[in-house]
Amino acid sequence: MMINEEKMVAPWFRQPWFWFLLIFPGMSVIWCTLAITVAVTTDNAMVTDDYSKEGRGINAEFARDDQASAMGLSARLDFSGERLMLTMDSTSGDQQFPYLILNLFHPTLSERDRTIQLNPTDDGRYSAALPRNLDGRWYFDLRDPGNQWRLKGETHLPSLTPLEIHAEVRGRE
Repeated sequence: MMINEEKMVAPWFRQPWFWFLLIFPGMSVIWCTLAITVAVTTDNAMVTDDYSKEGRGINAEFARDDQASAMGLSARLDFSGERLMLTMDSTSGDQQFPYLILNLFHPTLSERDRTIQLNPTDDGRYSAALPRNLDGRWYFDLRDPGNQWRLKGETHLPSLTPLEIHAEVRGRE
């Protein structure tokens, strides 16, 4: 004699295999939605449309570096206190400018970038008020009013010791 047993089958939403198989496509839908939202709502400031113009600008910057090197320029920046003091030296004679421009670039936050105009003092140096909130790592370049030469570098601020900047001598490849 055979006994016919009927097993109760659980409804579909109580089956563990259903949820196990559903988790992977469900997570991919959530991940794609998140990635698309981030891509649409954020701005990528690193992308440029005019590569040839950027390349010409880079070559102009190299020419400014070469000019500073030919003039034998060096500078000493003192960030101590509330004033920024700059002393210029040149191997090609005394260089006097009506003012100098110091651009400070934050490595990641462009809204923190600063431009400082240094005015000459009586003793042949240049001076400017030091802006607040200059803590951390900074890239900088120092230029003349005519934008003919450039001294550049990198520093951590605040700095207790004066910063020495020299014109870069570089070889072209």
